[in-house]
Amino acid sequence: MEPEGAFFFMAKTKTTYFCQNCGAESPKWIGKCPSCGEWNTYVEEVVAKKSSKSNPISEIIGDAFTKPQLISKVNANEAARINTGNNELNRVLGGGLVGGSLTLLGGEPGIGKSTLVLQMALNIPDKKILYISGEESAQQLKLRAERIGGNLDSCYIVSETSIEKSFVHIKNVEPDILIVDSIQTIATERVESSPGSVSQVRESASLILRFAKEYNIPVILIGHITKEGSIAGPKVLEHIVDTVLQFEGDQNYMYRILRSIKNRFGSTSELGIFEMRQTGLREVSNPSELLLSEDPQGLSGVSISAAIEGARPFLIETQALVSTAAYGTPQRSTTGFDLKRMNMLLAVLEKRVGFKIGAKDVFLNIAGGLKVNDPAIDLAVITAVLSSSVDMAIDRDICMAGEVGLSGEIRPVARIEQRISEAAKLGFGKILVPQANAKSINDADFDIEIVPVSKVSQAFRLLFKKEES
Repeated sequence: MEPEGAFFFMAKTKTTYFCQNCGAESPKWIGKCPSCGEWNTYVEEVVAKKSSKSNPISEIIGDAFTKPQLISKVNANEAARINTGNNELNRVLGGGLVGGSLTLLGGEPGIGKSTLVLQMALNIPDKKILYISGEESAQQLKLRAERIGGNLDSCYIVSETSIEKSFVHIKNVEPDILIVDSIQTIATERVESSPGSVSQVRESASLILRFAKEYNIPVILIGHITKEGSIAGPKVLEHIVDTVLQFEGDQNYMYRILRSIKNRFGSTSELGIFEMRQTGLREVSNPSELLLSEDPQGLSGVSISAAIEGARPFLIETQALVSTAAYGTPQRSTTGFDLKRMNMLLAVLEKRVGFKIGAKDVFLNIAGGLKVNDPAIDLAVITAVLSSSVDMAIDRDICMAGEVGLSGEIRPVARIEQRISEAAKLGFGKILVPQANAKSINDADFDIEIVPVSKVSQAFRLLFKKEES
């Protein structure tokens, strides 16, 4: 019999603080992370001692014994790539999926990450695929798969959030490719914090990484992103994976862009473009035709630029609108282009060319919802602004490529031959290129008139001859 007034004490729960950005640990809350320098990123999480039992992978599937070997003895065929059945995805991955690789696909909610991965799973021939979803039920996935279409007999789907139960499904199915949607919803019993926390994401990703390397099975993880646009969870998540892909685009537009942020098996300069449709994502093999208006009707403020994103050249339409400031303070607004760079170009236009636009509103838009960082579109931006300012249209048979310097000079750009070839392929009759680039170009190699320009003022005289007459 217990004495009167006795109390039953439970073991005190141990908590610690983790940085949500880099995963650094601290016994108390601190404002600025000493590891990554970010502010207010520490959150409190429950920490429990890990079980002394063996890893859940070896408990369920068994250990894959490996031993050190000389590099010269390694069989290169072990890294043979798997064709995903999607040319744009293959391009960004560097040729396809590599056995034992861990790929992280991030993007905004509703942008089409799950659709892209499920569409890939339904189009890979002769491969057994296991799709583990922690967000959707099997019925929801079935409805999406029927809408997309493809081979429904080679893809297994299961709705599961436990990493231990997921390894049981892996043992039963023995897949050739594993898909986890999403890593923030998967949790392990070895950690007592809630799913999506720093410790859960880190521990679950580490277990999946060990499985991928030991059994040489490619794994695709889908990850959420934060409001700043980075992958949610600790930064260590991006370090342990082999490839980080970013799926981006505006939900109000139908185009989607797949970029490679990190790739151990290929280039990070590649770019994949898709078009969102009711039946899934369609590959865009020639984006130039989709990014140009078909019937401009001689409108001012529109210019065509030969840009390069990644390793792919394409022509984009740059639109500008210049109007008198209605409220005294002029507005500067851009869509798909760096606002600071546009302000710099406007300063060059006013200082070096003499056009007074300091008291006017300037709005700039890159057609199609694209975000372009190529400095070669500077010339198209500054000519579109001037075209709108003087209300004179630029001949639609002309495109241009060139970086604008602070002194008003047109600087050379990289890979000018690819830009010229793309313009000639789409039927343009004339292209403005920097004078420095024109010296190394043979006009006879291209079915287009190449016009070298060295200054912004020279380009303006060529484009707006009617103004001088």
